[in-house]
Amino acid sequence: MEEQNPIYFLRKILKKQSITGYMQPVHDEYMSEYPPACNRRVEWLTGFSGSAGMAVVLQENAALFTDGRYTLQADIEVDSAFYEKHNSGELTPEAWIARVAGKGDVIGYDAKIFTQAMVQRMQKTLSPKGITLAPSANLVDSIWEHRPGAPASPLFIHEIDYSGEESLSKRKRIAEQLKALGADVGIVTAPDAVCWLLNIRGRDVENTPLVLATAIIDSQGHVQLFVAPSRCDAQVRTHLGNDVEICAPNTLEQKLGQLGKSAKRVQIDPATAPVWFSQALAKAGAKLVEAQDLCLLPKAIKNTVELAGICSAHIRDGVAVAKLLCWLEGEFYVREVTELDVSDKLLVFRTADRMFLEPSFTTIAGSGPHGAIVHYRVTEDTNRVLKKGELLLLDSGGQYLDGTTDITRTVAIGEPTREHKDRFTRVLKGHIALATALFPQGTTGSQLDVLARQYLWQSGLDYDHGTGHGVGCFLGVHEGPQRISKRGGDAVLQPGMILSNEPGYYKAGAYGIRIENLVAVTRQAHGQGGKDWLGFETITCAPLDPKLVDASLMTPLEKDWFNAYQAWVLSSLSDSLDNHERQWLATRCAAIR
Repeated sequence: MEEQNPIYFLRKILKKQSITGYMQPVHDEYMSEYPPACNRRVEWLTGFSGSAGMAVVLQENAALFTDGRYTLQADIEVDSAFYEKHNSGELTPEAWIARVAGKGDVIGYDAKIFTQAMVQRMQKTLSPKGITLAPSANLVDSIWEHRPGAPASPLFIHEIDYSGEESLSKRKRIAEQLKALGADVGIVTAPDAVCWLLNIRGRDVENTPLVLATAIIDSQGHVQLFVAPSRCDAQVRTHLGNDVEICAPNTLEQKLGQLGKSAKRVQIDPATAPVWFSQALAKAGAKLVEAQDLCLLPKAIKNTVELAGICSAHIRDGVAVAKLLCWLEGEFYVREVTELDVSDKLLVFRTADRMFLEPSFTTIAGSGPHGAIVHYRVTEDTNRVLKKGELLLLDSGGQYLDGTTDITRTVAIGEPTREHKDRFTRVLKGHIALATALFPQGTTGSQLDVLARQYLWQSGLDYDHGTGHGVGCFLGVHEGPQRISKRGGDAVLQPGMILSNEPGYYKAGAYGIRIENLVAVTRQAHGQGGKDWLGFETITCAPLDPKLVDASLMTPLEKDWFNAYQAWVLSSLSDSLDNHERQWLATRCAAIR
């Protein structure tokens, strides 16, 4: 009944405030992909637990929007009696609002959660229809009883042995960029950017070592860090030094007001900063300088120490994955093995590494039809026993002190079908085409995306997610600005960037296939006019399943790549395995002909 659903109480608030509707994205005021429990507003409101999406509630209509990764998951988690469910790639929230709302209607939103870019994009669609967007307090918070408390983990230092650059050096770099823009100060709203800038980490967010904090940096490199002072012990305070002032979060609005009173020129990123910041600064009289987050690109381009650490983390992570796959192959024939068994056992193997902190996201262990749910999350209620003749899609990763990993392997349980092998090999061919690509300086990820899809397209097949995302260094498993996607993305790929290479194929109700390795952008050669030519170095190190390969579909060069990769895996991991595991890996990595 509606009276027992949170939507009922939200609609009562809408009626009381005389507004037509309210929009609530999955992300929070820190733009977190994986918000802490206290900020999982869409999950509390609708039941949807995915990392991307938006709920829109009107008095007579309501809908949940998410992308192609989560459409099957939304069908399972969200009650159709209360919400329509849409793929945002096919119907955007603003297009749906324009369809169901009318002239004079007012849609509320929390200005601390929506960016300026989001608001402007939606207004472009809604304003011609006479529909108004109005900032308001967060209405979900106003009805959420027993809301969990905010995280308050102690900060800790990301040591120079792993970061490769002192915070002071980073602050000086950003300060010089501010001067070049003619700005007096810059607002750093993204927690991963704050953590990168100050070489600090925290445990505020599950699976990502973040401190949920905001910072203001001036053109001399001085920083105001907005985090509870009680969270910073003497060691952290010494690390931050005298040029970093620790400010209580509730003083942020006052500090922004002071910038306005002194007529400061303030750099802010309209694409990532909540629109509340721009509104507060403009109201106070500050002069806004709109520019991309100045930490975004330096954070994405890893230095030599970071790259070495990331590569080391991937070798050790590959040992854990290899141990898991060996265990699975033996255990399956002894007893029933479930998806939760696989996920739990992989965590055991990863935890044996002293530099492992936690998974980089909730492990996806999808067997049979669950593999077709791109971001499936196994629970006690959904847990399946692995069955012969099915595929297991295992997507997982780890947060290590020296790097972040993200790997997907598709495994045949027993003997695969002809269709399994055909689809897997087409995905593999696309993966190899991207892994071996050579491209000129100035290339963006969107220009390369077709390389990974071409062999699926030849059979009228495709996948509804991006081919590659950026990855941080002991930070977010998803990081911008770099990506590889047919939906665009204008960030130029540069040496030192880390991305995933993860084409896939999903047959609803049957199986899912994905092959994911992380790659580093590297310089390959000099071309005409001295322009650099770039390529990818694969850094993920774990065996692929040769049972799923149809060698008749592969070219000699593709077989060479596959065999060389498997040989590298064997040589890199063998010394860290016991005799049984080593023998298993040798068989797994035998060359295909």
